[in-house]
Amino acid sequence: MANVNLLPWREIQRQEKKQEFLIALGMVAAAALLLAVAWGYWVNSQIDWQNDRNDLLQREIAVLDEKVKEIKELKLRRQQVLERMEVIKALQGNRPGVVKVFDEFVRAIPSGVFFVEVNRKGDNVALVGFAESNNRISTLMRQLAASDRFKEPNLTKVEADDTLGEQGSRFELQVRLNMTAQDDDGEGV
Repeated sequence: MANVNLLPWREIQRQEKKQEFLIALGMVAAAALLLAVAWGYWVNSQIDWQNDRNDLLQREIAVLDEKVKEIKELKLRRQQVLERMEVIKALQGNRPGVVKVFDEFVRAIPSGVFFVEVNRKGDNVALVGFAESNNRISTLMRQLAASDRFKEPNLTKVEADDTLGEQGSRFELQVRLNMTAQDDDGEGV
């Protein structure tokens, strides 16, 4: 039988397979490296895109914050204007009422009574005056109490004074305005 040595052939085949394996391993490593670089680039582009969106949102939020601030300022100004309008409206509404209060005073004052001082604080009116007699002061108080515009007349001080005669008096009187009194035309005081 012939003797054939197959060892060199096997060694060559092993070397070829090893070389093929290393080539395949290199190709897989290159593909993995290329895939990792592409994935990293894609992730970075997504992060940049999201940062751009966030910056845009921040700018828009800043613009909207300025608009909200302007709206708040406008609402405050509007409220101030409305309050001023209410004050003006109240003053305009009270204008005829003041005239009617003085008209009612004239109607309630009996002859022989004179006022030297009239002060109003809120709905309280303080009167200082002279009367020819105490009866005239009593008549004044009754007529003020009978009036729809006045209530609770209160005589705080009476002293003899001969300015209007021997029976003359100087008096101080407090009376409250009836703010709910209605006029003939339906307006309040």
